[in-house]
Amino acid sequence: MTIIDSPSPNFGPRRDGRKPDLLVLHYTGMKSAAEALERMRDPASEVSAHYMIDEDGACHRLVDEAMRAWHAGAACWAGERDVNSASIGIELVNPGHEHGYRPFPDPQIARLIALCAEVTARHGIAPHRVVGHADIAPARKQDPGELFPWKYMARQGFGLWPRAQPTGAPGNPMEAAFLLAEIGYDIADLPAALAAFQRRYRPSLIDGLLDKETAALINGLAGMLPRRDALQGE
Repeated sequence: MTIIDSPSPNFGPRRDGRKPDLLVLHYTGMKSAAEALERMRDPASEVSAHYMIDEDGACHRLVDEAMRAWHAGAACWAGERDVNSASIGIELVNPGHEHGYRPFPDPQIARLIALCAEVTARHGIAPHRVVGHADIAPARKQDPGELFPWKYMARQGFGLWPRAQPTGAPGNPMEAAFLLAEIGYDIADLPAALAAFQRRYRPSLIDGLLDKETAALINGLAGMLPRRDALQGE
């Protein structure tokens, strides 16, 4: 797979020798690929990612996978708060919700799948450890958003896709919060975590409310996961 080297100065060492076992997918949320690339290569921005994939499938490498790129910001997944040290970050060129959010083109998704295959194989990243920026920062991020083909990605082995499993007490916030935390979500803001879950697994209605369908999907996904120690990458 041909990759365009577009090095960014915005990186550092992974803290405490942390090895990446998480893959985080983003959209750039900017008006053009050139603008996004410029920002991620600007030292003043203090933002970067390991890779950026344009809508035509062109793939740029900005930061070596051995290094800690600055893509996650304030985030948490399965108790890990230094997500940058624990992850590989991939940006997908898309104007995002602020500039005309649109579906992700087939060439872009095809290139993403090929890159995900290489990255997950290199680092032994499990399917349930492929997440979106909204998953790890539900109170402040929406990307890659409800138009991203999460179900299709899961069929390719990147992420999971649950079948609804009705719970014993549908609509119970305490049960939902417990299961969302088991999945990996930070539940400090439960409505935000519910909205992030819906944005990925029930994009037809994103309201942050715990209805029966959302509760059943949460239960179904929780039942697909390995042990908690595996969720934490230990």
